[in-house]
Amino acid sequence: MTRNAQTKLFPFFLKLGGRRCLVVGAGSIAESKIGGLLEAGARVRVVAPEATRKVRAWAGSRKIAWQRRSFRSKDLQGMFLVVAATPSTQLHEQIFRQAQRLGVLCNIVDVPRLCDFYYPAVVRRGALQIAISTTGQSPALAQRLRKELEVQFGPEYERWLKHIGKVRQKMQTGGLEAQARKGLLHELVSEEGFLRFQEQGKRQPRTRRKG
Repeated sequence: MTRNAQTKLFPFFLKLGGRRCLVVGAGSIAESKIGGLLEAGARVRVVAPEATRKVRAWAGSRKIAWQRRSFRSKDLQGMFLVVAATPSTQLHEQIFRQAQRLGVLCNIVDVPRLCDFYYPAVVRRGALQIAISTTGQSPALAQRLRKELEVQFGPEYERWLKHIGKVRQKMQTGGLEAQARKGLLHELVSEEGFLRFQEQGKRQPRTRRKG
């Protein structure tokens, strides 16, 4: 398959809990990728001769398995995905070719043509995640849009979503008919529903600090 900037992507959020993921490289860029995989609950193996202080700390606390050496072809065996961030273009080409043969999803950082998937710019507000991708054409634009959306969707959205989740759970066990439940939920997530939630929060008495 020809890979180019116009390839249409299939957007989805992936569950990585317990899946085996390989990171080749352990510098500052790789460190951020490792951190993201750990947050998602992946089982992370890192292969690199040297590592940042944080990566060494993760290895010391057994959050990751660090192989302090150069990459070997067999490192890809049994992996679900691989992320590579090293100074070697030749090594990146090798990793991508081998990952393709083994059916392992591959991301060579900052080399779109050697990627099966891209890291989006993400706005996180608790359970709410808004991901922005430019299909590798302009990460800088994705980051700019992320900053704009962070202003538009502030921390209050995390609290609102928790509230919505609790109400939805009560509705599901409350015996309401499906159509009535659907109508109430759509009303709850409307702009008016958001404004009512904010007003209720303002009216709630604040807990006084002791001392």
